[in-house]
Amino acid sequence: MGIRITPSILNANLAALNDEIARIPSADAVHLDVMDNRFVPNLTFGLPVVQSVRAGTDKMLDVHLMIAGVDRWAPGYAEAGAESVTFHIEASDAPVKLARELRALGARASMALRPATPIEPYADLLDELDMVLLMTVEPGFGGQSFLDVVLPKLRRTRALLDARGGDIWLQVDGGISADTIERCVEAGADTLVAGSAVYSSADPDAMVRALRVSAEAVAAT
Repeated sequence: MGIRITPSILNANLAALNDEIARIPSADAVHLDVMDNRFVPNLTFGLPVVQSVRAGTDKMLDVHLMIAGVDRWAPGYAEAGAESVTFHIEASDAPVKLARELRALGARASMALRPATPIEPYADLLDELDMVLLMTVEPGFGGQSFLDVVLPKLRRTRALLDARGGDIWLQVDGGISADTIERCVEAGADTLVAGSAVYSSADPDAMVRALRVSAEAVAAT
């Protein structure tokens, strides 16, 4: 199982994003949390900031849309050059249509689920996706504590993906750190978002590398 570390810039210095991204050269992608103060109780940034980030880095951009009206707005992020666009299933009225539109625009299509949202009702959608994101905190704020209650859902999702074959990534986001990453990989995650753990470190890239070593050690067993 290939491991990908995709740090979130939510806890970085938002006034100097290009510089902050340059501090994590070992990252597989940059995770950008777009929040609208409607779907979640926080407001971060939107399409113009993502466009500016795209112009300043050649890193893969992994955009996580925590917004209402996602069917309308998500395609714009693919058009802006994001290689991966994640929409919340709870916010989409037409997830199959949206996933196909994102793929047609050249982006990887990803579906996110809140901690309490079960995966099973959406099993038939998996073939339309390139990644599934399971939130391991309630979406909206960085720095929250990891919710162990999501681990059984992570295992069930891994089983559903394995039964289908193919290469659908399984991402976790929320409270990922040196203390939690091994449990996530053991449960089946291969793509890991770490925000505060990376950007609260004196050397963010050293933390990215350390997280990768821990995750790969579990994946190899």
